[in-house]
This record gives sequence, structure tokens and C-alpha cells, in this order.
Amino acid sequence: MALPKRRHSRSRSRKRRTHYKLVKPGLSTCPNCGEYQPPHRACPSCGFYKGRTFIKESQEFEVES
Repeated sequence: MALPKRRHSRSRSRKRRTHYKLVKPGLSTCPNCGEYQPPHRACPSCGFYKGRTFIKESQEFEVES
């Protein structure tokens, strides 16, 4: 098995690792309700996208006690 010829310094390893970081997800606001939503997708809270509503409102059931 091949071995590295020279040891990498701490500085060199840390410089390489500066590119390892989390990417912030892109979010936009819904024009209908104002909630944050992923771009190019229907709003998860109201279902609004490009002037149309794609998610039907859930029907509420009465609980008999």
C-alpha cells in the first residue's frame, strides 16, 4: 500500500477543511400567507404556487364526547 511521502502540516489540513461546511438552504416567502417555503415548490402551509392552490383544505371532524 502506498504511503504519503511527507506529513501534511496542520495549517495545510485546516486550509483544505475550510471548504467543508453546511450550505444554507434557499428559502423564499409565500406571497399568499407569508410563510417560508422552498423555491419552485408549493407552500407547505397553504399549498399556494403560481397563482393556484394545490392542497385542499382538510375537513374538520367533530368529536362526539
